[in-house]
Amino acid sequence: MNLRHPASSGWRATWACTALLCASAAGAGTVAGAARLDQLPQAWRDDQGLALMLTDLAGHRVILSMAYTRCHKTCPATLNELQRMQKVLDGRGEQASFVIVGYDADNDDPQSWHLYRLNHRLDRPNWHFLTGTAKNVRRLAQQLGFEFWNYDTHVMHDSRVVFFDSKGLYSGAVSPATGDWTALL
Repeated sequence: MNLRHPASSGWRATWACTALLCASAAGAGTVAGAARLDQLPQAWRDDQGLALMLTDLAGHRVILSMAYTRCHKTCPATLNELQRMQKVLDGRGEQASFVIVGYDADNDDPQSWHLYRLNHRLDRPNWHFLTGTAKNVRRLAQQLGFEFWNYDTHVMHDSRVVFFDSKGLYSGAVSPATGDWTALL
């Protein structure tokens, strides 16, 4: 197969894959199916086992990400960036709710999140570690553009943070590892 010849099917496939990757990267700040918090699944439990609806957080900014308790690389790095965001907001005297939704509905139960929170010293009351049904987790991920899949006992995923304003309206998304989130605060 000659990939340099534009008429070859290999060339077209390579070009199509490149175009898809570029379009995907360009759309990293968009969401697929939710422009407001109230359009997202609402049935969640926090790390104390209490029911929490995302609309309960309306009135101030919401900074949302997804993680799982057994992750040793991507999730801790994302949480470190969220803590940096918290410090920036503290320096400005501004408030926000930080919401971390568990990818792994089968294993990330309220008790696991509570231990995770204690072990990582994430004890501020404006941080919410949530678990839900597998259906709600997948729906939220799809609506907000979080890519993930299971591989053996691991959850393979990207790093993404989604921002909502004080009215619960989507205001942007970024990969904290590669993007500049300061403009979204």
